[in-house]
Amino acid sequence: MSELGLGTPETRASTRHVRRRRGHSAVATFLALAVVAGLLGAAAYFGRSALSGVFSGDEGLDDFPGPGTGAVSVQVSPGDSVTTIGSTLVEAGVVATQDAFLDAASGNPAATGIQPGTYELQLEMSAAGALGVLVNSENRQVEAVTVPEGLRLGETLARIAEDGGVPLADLETAAADPVALGLPAYADGHVEGFLFPATYEFEPDSTAAEMLAVMVARFDQAATTVSLEAGAAALGLTPLEVVTVASIIEDETSRAEDMSRVARVIYNRLDDGMPLQLDSTVSYAVGSTGTVFTTDEERQTDSPYNTYRYAGLPPGPITSPGEAAIAAALAPAAGDWRFFVAVNLDTGETRFARTAEEHGANVLVLQQYCRDSDLC
Repeated sequence: MSELGLGTPETRASTRHVRRRRGHSAVATFLALAVVAGLLGAAAYFGRSALSGVFSGDEGLDDFPGPGTGAVSVQVSPGDSVTTIGSTLVEAGVVATQDAFLDAASGNPAATGIQPGTYELQLEMSAAGALGVLVNSENRQVEAVTVPEGLRLGETLARIAEDGGVPLADLETAAADPVALGLPAYADGHVEGFLFPATYEFEPDSTAAEMLAVMVARFDQAATTVSLEAGAAALGLTPLEVVTVASIIEDETSRAEDMSRVARVIYNRLDDGMPLQLDSTVSYAVGSTGTVFTTDEERQTDSPYNTYRYAGLPPGPITSPGEAAIAAALAPAAGDWRFFVAVNLDTGETRFARTAEEHGANVLVLQQYCRDSDLC
């Protein structure tokens, strides 16, 4: 029995001793694991802090307290996502981390509407502060340039130089390279007439060539809107000829309601083989500005732009026409007028005539106006 039971008292004592030792071993193992777990937790915590310091760029800060110091320009490019913008801001030293910017953006619906452009921010701004600057498009650094309808090329370049802060010489050099500007093939190298009149917002570092290319692209947009190429083909004209007619309309009229009728006069005279006899084209030929009249001597100038001496259209545009003038050139009014004259230079009132006799009577009205006005 003793050999199959629990054994002798000595044997039982030995068994109890082994069990106590196993209990002590379990406690020790638990304590050791607890220490290891604590060490791993501490390592993870301090490791994250160290990595945060590496990637945030400022000793583990997830976000700068703001408001920031100094000044730095940041470029937001077309198509940049909020994530890309956040990365750009980190690289520029504006925000501490990309995550901080993304967190700020997640609570602001306007963040997805940040406009491309250059913004002036500060170094070490809070993410919310940086976002507040970017969501307001008025904070973009731009050079606003307004080019009105009817300016000649030289006048347009001078306006851009004055308002856009680009040397006139640079603009003239850029205009001398029409291929680089992206002119349509039908422009036949003419820059005159293809720098579309509009208000532009240029980036501060825009080059002269980039500015002019933007204006040509805006012309292309307007040409598409009015279906210039198809409309010209319907009239039996080239797109360049239509733009040339539009430029004359722009120079000869000041009222929108007269544009399509002036277009009709031009086409009627062309169809009849009559010289256009337009003072606007003579003024362009001789480079005069500021008057609607020309002298007998100027009308003798030997230039293809002198429509008193040469029949047909001049070889190219004489001003920059707007969309309304181009549309009028494509859709002339119905009528058999062959003459027109502005009889009031203040209001722009224009009279149209079918015969030379009717036109002569209208010219007398203008002459009377000029006797009473200092605008002539």
